[in-house]
Amino acid sequence: MKEERFFFVPDASHAEELPDSEAQHALRVLRLHEGDDIYLMDGKGCFYHAEITLAASRKCRYNLLEVLPQQPLWRGHIHLAVAPTKMMERMEWMVEKAVEIGVDEISFLDCDFSERRQLRVDRIEKIVVAAMKQSRKPWSTKVNPMMPFHNFISTARPGQKYVAHCYTEVPRVDYFNTLMDRSSDQSSDITILIGPEGDFSIGEVNDALNKGYHSVSLGNSRLRTETACVVAVTEARLANRL
Repeated sequence: MKEERFFFVPDASHAEELPDSEAQHALRVLRLHEGDDIYLMDGKGCFYHAEITLAASRKCRYNLLEVLPQQPLWRGHIHLAVAPTKMMERMEWMVEKAVEIGVDEISFLDCDFSERRQLRVDRIEKIVVAAMKQSRKPWSTKVNPMMPFHNFISTARPGQKYVAHCYTEVPRVDYFNTLMDRSSDQSSDITILIGPEGDFSIGEVNDALNKGYHSVSLGNSRLRTETACVVAVTEARLANRL
């Protein structure tokens, strides 16, 4: 059975050729030719079956053969907000795994104890696309630029909102149990905050609680930031499974 080759084309239904980066991969790496079948994903819930009509040195044009709308893979909107670590490769690994598992939106927070206060969104977006193609996700994950913690929590957001932290003096409930115990009339949308290696400051936790966030624990083990993100997204996906 021939392997299905997927390419990310945001406007696949209207475009006639692959974007430059995808064209180079198709022609130089996969060495595809005219007449070869390919599959496109638009990041908006659709796959497309197409045939290559032109395989030139820098251009790869196609003709659509079939539109393949996809069904949602989980309920609601899962939004992960995290203070990035000093070592960016750990955040890149986290983004890759979170997208493969399933997350709708990722935001980056500038917190009191942050070790990193800048990052390249364009690089993160490339990792998102690669992970989306690898895991065959029909919807793209939205990536937001870094913003101050207090600006983030002050923005109105639908659904249930949680702040994960390690302060024993602040009452916490188990994150996964709370997700599973939601009543049927509660929204499936989830926003979860994960702090930097030194955790959120106690002031940030209290400010989040005052903004309607629920205080939660991710378990008895003390987790690295990127591990906590993967756990939080995985449990949200399990709780919102269809």
